[in-house]
Amino acid sequence: MKTTLDSQTPAFAAVPMRSVGPFKLIGDVQADNLMVPMATYEPPLWPSVARGARVSAHSGGIRVTVIDERMTRSILLQAPHAGIALQSLKSLQQQHAQLQEVVSQSSRFAKLIDTHFQVVGNLIYLRLEFTTGDASGHNMATHAADRLIPWILQQYPALQYVSISANFCTDKKVSAVNGILGRGKNVVCECTIPAKYCQRFLKTTPQALVDLHIKKDLIGSIVSGGLRSANAHVANMLLGFYLATGQDAANIVEGSQAINHAEVTPDGDLYFSTTLPNLIVGTVGNGKDLPFVEQNLQQLGCAEPNAPAGQNARRLACIAAATAFCGELSLLAAQTNPGELMQAHLKLERDGASPR
Repeated sequence: MKTTLDSQTPAFAAVPMRSVGPFKLIGDVQADNLMVPMATYEPPLWPSVARGARVSAHSGGIRVTVIDERMTRSILLQAPHAGIALQSLKSLQQQHAQLQEVVSQSSRFAKLIDTHFQVVGNLIYLRLEFTTGDASGHNMATHAADRLIPWILQQYPALQYVSISANFCTDKKVSAVNGILGRGKNVVCECTIPAKYCQRFLKTTPQALVDLHIKKDLIGSIVSGGLRSANAHVANMLLGFYLATGQDAANIVEGSQAINHAEVTPDGDLYFSTTLPNLIVGTVGNGKDLPFVEQNLQQLGCAEPNAPAGQNARRLACIAAATAFCGELSLLAAQTNPGELMQAHLKLERDGASPR
């Protein structure tokens, strides 16, 4: 018998979820004994991230730093020729106050902070950049752009509308522009791990991990043609975190363009960092009203009702980045030891590690 789903009633897919940790964060976010929820069909991910969290906590914690934050929407306009396009853009960029006044009519949280453009023939690719409070900001930026376009066309009647989105944003696609100009939260996670803890928790040495990082993350990414990306599997941790906290999971495309950096310190310890320049998360908006999401955001301390606008989202971004950091550290350590990675998958997946 053929069945159909009621289009007005959403159906929910069950994804196994566990909280892993405990995490210790220092820097822009202070947290201790923090348990982080992750939803995944890959059971080895939980103990792997937990191992990274454990060794970093013993080493003093993961220092998290928010470098920048912005959400973007690029619009596409057309001019009679490139000369008029350039003239219009130069004039437009001198009217920031007027542009912000228009933006403020779309949302009290949207703030226009910068614009960038590219001219291709007679086409104008105008990248609008906003801060968006605790929202990830996709819809807020689009709504603001929708208000700006009629105003721009009125001020510059020689220009014509082509599209509300011009792919110069860039949303859910691999690009160089996001890493260079920023989209979402730009977060750096770093920790110095004593050599004795590398051996005790990670079963490896600082030198072995740095050597693998160079040959895998850096040279391997060059060989593969990777674009602004030098990591092992950041997408794994981000997807698990995004599903557990009500994020738009498609944003792992640009979010996983992360860069690891590793050094052996003069004392023989391991300095390890993961930088995520395109981390798109929010604590309000679509998906955040689901009961399990609300519970997880509260567990993470990212649902404080009296926090200043944007603080909950910045905290969430730092925790997401730290989760990616822990998974990177643990996997690279495992891959320095022949057979360890596959043995973990065979044991945890065949023994039924998924919760029932």
